[in-house]
Amino acid sequence: MPAFSSRATAVRPVLVPPALQLPVVERDFTRRLHNYWPKLQVKSKLWLQEKRLMSPAAAEALADELRYTDLVAGYYLGASEAMLGAIADFSSWFFAWDDRHDRDVAHARTASWRGLCADLHATLRDPGAHLHHEEPLVAAFADCLLRMGEPMPTTWRDRFARHMSPVIDAYDHEFGNRLSRTVPTVAAYLELRRLTFGHELWLDLLEAVAGTELPAAVRESPAYRTAGLACQDFSAWYNDLCSLPKEIAGDELHNLGISLIRHEGMELAEAVSVVREKVAGRVTVFLAAEKELRALADSLAEDDDDGEGAGKESTRAALISCTDNMRNWFPSVYWFHHESGRYRVEQWDDPACPPYLQDGAPARTTPAARPAEAPRVGRQRGPHEGEGTV
Repeated sequence: MPAFSSRATAVRPVLVPPALQLPVVERDFTRRLHNYWPKLQVKSKLWLQEKRLMSPAAAEALADELRYTDLVAGYYLGASEAMLGAIADFSSWFFAWDDRHDRDVAHARTASWRGLCADLHATLRDPGAHLHHEEPLVAAFADCLLRMGEPMPTTWRDRFARHMSPVIDAYDHEFGNRLSRTVPTVAAYLELRRLTFGHELWLDLLEAVAGTELPAAVRESPAYRTAGLACQDFSAWYNDLCSLPKEIAGDELHNLGISLIRHEGMELAEAVSVVREKVAGRVTVFLAAEKELRALADSLAEDDDDGEGAGKESTRAALISCTDNMRNWFPSVYWFHHESGRYRVEQWDDPACPPYLQDGAPARTTPAARPAEAPRVGRQRGPHEGEGTV
């Protein structure tokens, strides 16, 4: 059964289609949830309305079913309630921005899109000046930046802004690709995907949750970079695997499976299988790098006479927090994709407006048969453990 339901009361089984099952995640990664999750769900829904990212009717009808807060509640254990709330709202903002991207592409609203990108870049430079911007996505973005950055030093805030700027540019690059009907090659797509998914941003936020910056020598070590990129690649590519039917229906061109079909000459079933293998491979890479990271953390706990014991213990605690939360990405992403209404929609009339964006109407999430598989016969999920009772 899932850890929680769309209304936080009933319980229903989670079925994972055979083509999307990853036994290693189901077996070796326990899904854990932050104690703050029930309140987070309520507060984030209110925030979406206050920031005009969803109408009250749409938020009430759809927000719980989309389960955006479920995702973040499983990512960042140990976060303060304020930080978790800020990150959850940023994650919801990211989904809203992605949907705006789709709508602007579908309607060829180039001037509107480019203006939004310019405003987002300006917000990175001075979030406080954009808190009351007339464009909801800009004002909400400014709010998230200030709340996530408030407890962190200037060096961290500057680094986060440096990492966000190319994400905006990558979305704009995708906008141009879609207008010109350009499907990137596999290599070009994988490079672009690390930006559009925001790999570096989510890794930066590991430190915000830990409450401190890691020393550059630790943050840039091969083990840390390998583990971090593996958890993010897993998340981005598993998203591609699960959203492939939705994105084909929405006339999207940016998906690892679509690039394999277009440039490697694969049939749909073969592309699904290859993406699944690539996703599973990132789990293997993470598990090896995780051992190195934990060994590094243990080495920081060793007694020494250099007078830096307290500093090393602080670094060790932060590194353990970051490593644990990297691990949390795997089960949270995995189960989210089979619980959220965002990925149980495979066809709709208007590519610019999937059912989960339709104001005042329940999400139409009746599943159709997914590619390369028999009808849905999945596993029931039971053992969810975590900080609190759910």
